[in-house]
Parts: sequence; C-alpha cells; structure tokens
Amino acid sequence: MGNRGMEELIPLVNRLQDAFSAIGQNSNLDLPQIAVVGGQSAGKSSVLENFVGKDFLPRGSGIVTRRPLVLQLINCPTEYAEFLHCKGKKFTDFDEVRQEIEAETDRVTGQNKGISPVPINLRVYSPNVLNLTLVDLPGMTKVAVGDQPPDIEHQIRDMIMQFVTKENCLLLAVSPANSDLANSDALKIAKEVDPQGLRTIGVITKLDLMDEGTDARDILENKLLPLRRGYIGVVNRSQKDIDGKKDITAALQAERKFFLSHPAYRHLADRMGTAYLQKVLNQQLTNHIRDTLPALRSKLQSQLLSIEKEVEEYKNFRPDDPSRKTKALLQMVQQFAVDFEKRIEGSGDQVDTYELSGGAKINRIFHERFPFELVKLESDEKTLRKEISYAIKNIHGIRTGLFTPDMAFETIVKRLIAQLKEPCQKCVDMVISELVNTVRQCTQKVLHILRVLPSHSTKRRGLSQLSLGERWGSP
Repeated sequence: MGNRGMEELIPLVNRLQDAFSAIGQNSNLDLPQIAVVGGQSAGKSSVLENFVGKDFLPRGSGIVTRRPLVLQLINCPTEYAEFLHCKGKKFTDFDEVRQEIEAETDRVTGQNKGISPVPINLRVYSPNVLNLTLVDLPGMTKVAVGDQPPDIEHQIRDMIMQFVTKENCLLLAVSPANSDLANSDALKIAKEVDPQGLRTIGVITKLDLMDEGTDARDILENKLLPLRRGYIGVVNRSQKDIDGKKDITAALQAERKFFLSHPAYRHLADRMGTAYLQKVLNQQLTNHIRDTLPALRSKLQSQLLSIEKEVEEYKNFRPDDPSRKTKALLQMVQQFAVDFEKRIEGSGDQVDTYELSGGAKINRIFHERFPFELVKLESDEKTLRKEISYAIKNIHGIRTGLFTPDMAFETIVKRLIAQLKEPCQKCVDMVISELVNTVRQCTQKVLHILRVLPSHSTKRRGLSQLSLGERWGSP
C-alpha cells in the first residue's frame, strides 16, 4: 500500500465511525480506534488540547467528560471544527466548541452530572494536526459528587470496558508521574484487558511536578512496567497557565526545553513530548487500521450480504404468500423464546426497578415464601415423640421388639408429609402464576406480528386464537 493509500486509512475509518454513530450501531462492529483512559486528574484533556493547539474541552472539578468524545483530527490548511450532531455548522471559535460539548452532554445526560455511553463526534480541521482519531473516555473516579448516582464509579468503569475490551481498540493509558505508577487507574485497566501489553501506549504526564531528586527515567525507558509500544512523556500546562490563558505554542516550546535540559531525560528528548506523541499515534493508528482492515472488510461484507438478502425479500413481498406467514410466525416464536429466556434467566437490558418479575420472582418464591410457609408448620417435638412411641408399641402388641418397625416410621412420616402438601402446592401455584404472567408479557411484544398476517385464510383464525385468554388459562 502506497503512502497516499496509508494516509487515506484514518479518514476512511472516520467515515465508518460517523456512519455507525448516526445509525446507533457502533457496538456490534469492532472498529480500529484509540481510546484515551486515565484517572480524573491525569491530564487527558491537556494532552488532547495540546494536539490541537486550542483550548476546547470542558474544564472543572468532578467528572467533566460524561460522554465518550470521538475526536477526529484532520490535517487541513484552514482551521475549524464540526460536530456530527449539527452537520454543516462550522465552528471557528473554540470557546463555542466547548460550550457545544457541554450543551450536547447535558441534552443526553441531564444536568445532574450523570453519564451516557452515546458518543459525541467532533472533527477538528487544522494545519497543526496529523490525521488522528481518539475516543476520549470519562476519567475514573472514586467518589460520587453532588447528586451523582452513588454507583458512578461502576457506571464509568462499565462504559470504559465497553470500549477497551474490544480487540481492535488501542489504549492510550494516561498516568501522572507525580503519583505511584502502581496505583495508576489507566494502567490497572490496561493490565486487566491487555495483560500482554500489546495494544497499550503509555503516556506519562506531570513530569515537571515530581518531587525534587526523583524522576521517571525507568518508566520512560520501558523498564519498570514494560509495554510493547512503550511510554512517551509529556509536560502539559499547569492550572495556573490554563487560567492565565497561556498560549499552547509557548507551552509546547517550554515542554521541548524541559526535556532537552533535564539530566534524566536528555538522552530521550527526541522520543518525548506532545509533537512526538502525535506522530507516534498517527503511525500506530495507521498501521493498526491496515492490519485490522481485511477482517473488518469481510465482516462488513457478510453483514451487507445478509441485509441485501433481507431487502430483496421485502422488495418481492406479496401479501398472499404463504411462506411469509410461516416466516412471520417463526420470527414471532423465536422472539418469544428470546424474551422468555431473558425474563427467566435475567438480563441487563430494560431492568424493572419497581417490582420483581420473571425469574427473580420465582427465585423469591422458592427462597423466601416457601421456607416461610414451612416454618409455619410448627410441630411439637414432645407430642411427636409420644406419637412415635405409641405407634411402635401398638405395632409390637404384646411382643417387645429390638428394632423400630418400618410401619411405625411410615405412619408418622406419611402424616408429616401430608402436612407439607399444602405449602408445596401453594408454591407450585405461585410459580405457575408467575410463568403465565411472564408468557403474557412476552406475547404482548410479538402479537402485533399476528395482526399484520393476511386474513383471507382460515389459518388466520387459528392464529388469532393465540390470544392469551384462550391459550393460557388461569393457573
């Protein structure tokens, strides 16, 4: 593949990314991409802003990134930004870009600092960038702030996992040098999903904030926690610089000077800094796309074929075609089976938070209601002993026996089992009732298919009798 072809790879995946975002199908296709992960104050935002050379990301305390931001950097002589959700509108003021990210986040998540996995797609055209696409994910947090949900840590972790567990996703793991690397949130996640360190690129920030006399040389030389793709150190602007609107170009020059003049990093200076990081990411993403493209292409082709086949069926649809009815009924039965299994086995989608139903309710019947009914059957041990003694003596008559006769045992046990009969039947009735309820809920979802079936044949009448009242009586 020529150099020109290689340059086209990232824009090609950008177009795929936009297309899948628009139809909400991003989850089932494993697109080659780089996800940016790190703790809340690791410096992810600064790294991304340094690439662009502009301040455009929301800032503040707590969780600022609350939706994944798909940031597509495109090398172009003029400088402007575009959002996929407001197509055609060009933003030249990057303060407006920040406001739009905040507004669009609130539109989906509300203003209570909640999070959402629905991405925001932002394209930045600039002469200062190399073609590069990054997915900026929320920073990992430990504590819920204000009216955030108390399980916010798990929600963020689950969202990050949706991206980073995919084989085609490279990880840009951002860790601050001024805290213990063994506790780095980004490297913990990376180790979990990429134990071999094959798809993780390490970025070490805040090198200028390390305690006097300490340095991160071992890490940057890839000796301490080795990654196949290595580590790159960067120096971002301080909060004071950001508040004072320090120019990013000046900051990049200061970063270069830092590496060239620092005794521990001087020998690494050419492999450090934001400009080098951007170049490495552009190369790595391009090579990664080239390697994963054949498999991606064949997967897309097979999906396209199956969709075309379906389209063909609908094109030639005839209302009186008997095979259509059969197919519709088959689809309905399959849908019913899937729904029923989800309700009984339990599933993460559409969880009812108001009452127990399906498998959970049956579980409760067995583990709470049934034992409660059994406990109510109190039998007095003293009376029972007396009854057993009388039964044994009555069976032996005038003889005195050494062993307890079977008949005495059976007589007593039969009577006790008879007592268990009622709570057992009650339990079975409750389970049947819940199963019927579950079936009723599942069939409501698929019954509309029956309504669209052709009505000219007697088969239609037979099918319409599938209404629950006639098929599923009360328990």
